[in-house]
Amino acid sequence: MSWNLEGGVAVITGAGSGIGRALAQRLAREKMSLALADNDAAGLEETAFQLCDCGQTVSTHAVDVSDLKRVEQFATEVIAKHGRATLLINNAGVAMWGTVEELSIDEIAWLMGINYWGVVYGAKTFLPLLRREPRAHIVNVSSIYGMISPAGQSAYCSAKFAVRGFTEVLLHELAGSTIGVSCVHPGGIRTAVARRARIAAKADPAKAALNIGRFDRIAMTLPEAAADRIVDGVKRGESRILVGKDAVRLDRLQRIFPIRYWNSLVKRGRKLEEWEAKNKSV
Repeated sequence: MSWNLEGGVAVITGAGSGIGRALAQRLAREKMSLALADNDAAGLEETAFQLCDCGQTVSTHAVDVSDLKRVEQFATEVIAKHGRATLLINNAGVAMWGTVEELSIDEIAWLMGINYWGVVYGAKTFLPLLRREPRAHIVNVSSIYGMISPAGQSAYCSAKFAVRGFTEVLLHELAGSTIGVSCVHPGGIRTAVARRARIAAKADPAKAALNIGRFDRIAMTLPEAAADRIVDGVKRGESRILVGKDAVRLDRLQRIFPIRYWNSLVKRGRKLEEWEAKNKSV
């Protein structure tokens, strides 16, 4: 049976742009109150402005999800403002380009702090609040890069694979309880994440820019469509939510060829390079 979200309280991290903002808009239409968090104050303010006529209670919170004490304070603020939480969406994330050799330990730690520990801190902190509810749900946003491992995405893939593993364990541990769990694997989404990606200090900026730009150009799915897919999946109780046709295709590819999928992707990448070169010269 589909879950009626009306009257609940959704907690969304990374709500200042992209999928997070689109989720806030969709859940407002589901008549949920919203506790929105982001480290980008201007983006968060814009999201809140777009929701000013939604008819629901909306609170905004400046939160660095890599800071455990701040996440714990955030939970206290949510209870003070909304009294409860029924849906937690750990969506905040950043991107970084660089190979294992190029990335410094500090650069990897920065990304892991947000993309992995931010998910762990959110789940650990809000789980006791969700336990109080007759029905609640945790959504952790991984990536298709939590299923495949492109070169140059060593830190990002490490975090997203870790999110996938953490979420699947949580799913098994909470089986039979009143708390559902979903792991989300978006493919290419038309957001600013790729364009805002940090580049490892030792990486070739030109090569990084080329790859980041290519990903940005082939991103197929709009944030609003991604939000709809996620919310519909939550309402149906799906434990794994693939977002975008590209995510579905890549998931199938790695299932059929768990190691050799990379050879196929390299060939496709070369064809894309040839096509881009040809069209650039026209």
